[in-house]
Amino acid sequence: MIIEVKVKPGSKRGDKLEKMADGSFVAYLKARAHDGEANAALTSLLSREFNVAKTAIAIKRGQSSRNKLVEL
Repeated sequence: MIIEVKVKPGSKRGDKLEKMADGSFVAYLKARAHDGEANAALTSLLSREFNVAKTAIAIKRGQSSRNKLVEL
């Protein structure tokens, strides 16, 4: 499954995933976008939310962008 995720690093809301009306997701992360911390936090969040292993998650596009295409 491939999903679109808009990442909001450094959020005060905590780690939270919201589904939008168009089928994409918004991920609020406490981790900052520094040294891959936000990407690691995103992988961890998606792993918990979709009940899959962290190794089964790959960021296909947007490694250094807020808009990401993620394969589960």
